[in-house]
Amino acid sequence: MAPGPLAVGLATALHRAGLPTTPERAAGLARALQLVPPLDRAALYWSCRIVLVTDRAQLPVFDAVFSAVFDGMLDPADSRGELNAPPPIGSEPRTRPAAPDSRPSTPGAAEGGAGTAGGDADGEEPEREVLLAAASAEERLRRTSFADLTADELAAVRALVRKLVLSTPERRSRRTRPTRRSGDRLDLRRTVRRSQRSGGDPVRLVHARRRRQPRRLVLLCDVSGSMEPYARVYLTLLQGAVTGARAEAFVFATRLTRLTRQLSVRNPDQALARAAAASPDWAGGTRLAAGLTRFVADHGRRGLARGAVVVVLSDGWAQDEPEEVGEAMRRLHRLAHRVVWVNPRKAAPGYAPLAGGMAAALPFCDAFVSGHSLAALEQVVEAVGEYWRPHP
Repeated sequence: MAPGPLAVGLATALHRAGLPTTPERAAGLARALQLVPPLDRAALYWSCRIVLVTDRAQLPVFDAVFSAVFDGMLDPADSRGELNAPPPIGSEPRTRPAAPDSRPSTPGAAEGGAGTAGGDADGEEPEREVLLAAASAEERLRRTSFADLTADELAAVRALVRKLVLSTPERRSRRTRPTRRSGDRLDLRRTVRRSQRSGGDPVRLVHARRRRQPRRLVLLCDVSGSMEPYARVYLTLLQGAVTGARAEAFVFATRLTRLTRQLSVRNPDQALARAAAASPDWAGGTRLAAGLTRFVADHGRRGLARGAVVVVLSDGWAQDEPEEVGEAMRRLHRLAHRVVWVNPRKAAPGYAPLAGGMAAALPFCDAFVSGHSLAALEQVVEAVGEYWRPHP
């Protein structure tokens, strides 16, 4: 069997069994099998296991699926019960190394009561066991791609994503407020009103300054089939932005859907359920240009995108022509204060924005980040809150 169909078939079977296998990992397995063709079943097992397994807890499911897929390749001697037959691949015992014994605090407490533990009669320095620091579970989750997480890990990551705070830079409002500092603009209305207390003489001048308020935040999330491994985490980010930063949230696949009202509830699970019910095109195709054009025409020009920070979460894979995507992004860029594009495919080794939609949209983006993991989402937070000089 060719490496490509073999890798796709195994990755599909593992995905149906509940493992977070992605098309990128299937492609990586195909490249690995092509570069180093396995000579026997053991080599095939370890090649597939190294590429497709990301956590020790996934091994039982992987072994069962691998055995079910490749049982026809087994040597009959493996299952005859012969004493000299090697054990089935993946059934070898996996024992955790025992914890090091506690060492006595006094020199005379070693075994046999003579010398220091681990030393010799000449009084040489005893050997000491050094424990390597292991990364915490939260730190590992911060660096792991959302597409590689199990269901339990995904729930834990969503809980951490809810703690992220999206805050936009401030802008000067047209509204003013009184100030005691001189040098600001003179508030004639308040000055005349106060002069009525002193017989019409403006004894005290009232100054005012323009108020500052955060810029509006708008998030557009791609929920097409290619974004399915990341959509739930991104919707959790949208839900936190709606409830915390009063952001406007939209999703699009084949059409644009506004989800600000559905995501305004505090319960994250209820918000996701309401969002999924309001988006009938969930996990469908991608009409990137149509979604952006609809947003600019129906919402952006009416003030929703004017001077706002617009965040687009999409991999850039679209069914539209690149020229249409570029034109829609040009219109959006002229309205918004800053456009941040979040593409989870950017984190892949050797990635280049060669997809037609992504290549056409990139010249109109002020920031281009990956957002494929929790640590990468922190970069998204920085990109949203960064002060940026408005484009002409």
